[in-house]
Amino acid sequence: MMFSPQSPWYAWDGWNARLFLVINHAGDNPVWNNAARLGTALAEHQLLPVYMGLALSIALRWPRVLPVRSVLVYAWGNLLLFLAVYGLLKPLASFPRPLAVFGPHAVHVLGEPKFVHSFPSGHAAFAAVVATSFAFSLPRPWGLLLWLFALWVWWARIAVGAHFPADVIGGAVVGTLCALAAHGLVRLWVRGGRAA
Repeated sequence: MMFSPQSPWYAWDGWNARLFLVINHAGDNPVWNNAARLGTALAEHQLLPVYMGLALSIALRWPRVLPVRSVLVYAWGNLLLFLAVYGLLKPLASFPRPLAVFGPHAVHVLGEPKFVHSFPSGHAAFAAVVATSFAFSLPRPWGLLLWLFALWVWWARIAVGAHFPADVIGGAVVGTLCALAAHGLVRLWVRGGRAA
């Protein structure tokens, strides 16, 4: 079956679970745990209005640094992300989370325990939309920082015990594709506005 936790594209011949345990158990100290918690907290979907407001403020004040078009890409990318992840993929692939697979004694959980809807990681997708929407229009050092932010979030979702590596990679791919699709939509929108 295509959407099954045992599917080869997801299980990786058992390596998905093994890699999760290695990364999840790699550290358990205040610095590690707080970095993982903060990486997760910064990619909460409730922060979308905050990020949108900051991006729009920067774009309106310094349009040469961040074009308003990139903010529009970010907005549409998040709309596509919501439809793809929460409207389609999570309900279709209702995979168990690591806590449901291994049990509470085998998973280092930081934060709220969750048991279902593991694939794809919404936090990983959100971070990918942020990076892909803005990184190519910002000056290079800032763009690099956004990709480092995305990597931090992707690591954090495994470190807090919320997702398998395949969930994070799936979220990163979906988020990137949503932002790239939004780039195309914005290009058509701007071109149509000029034609009118």
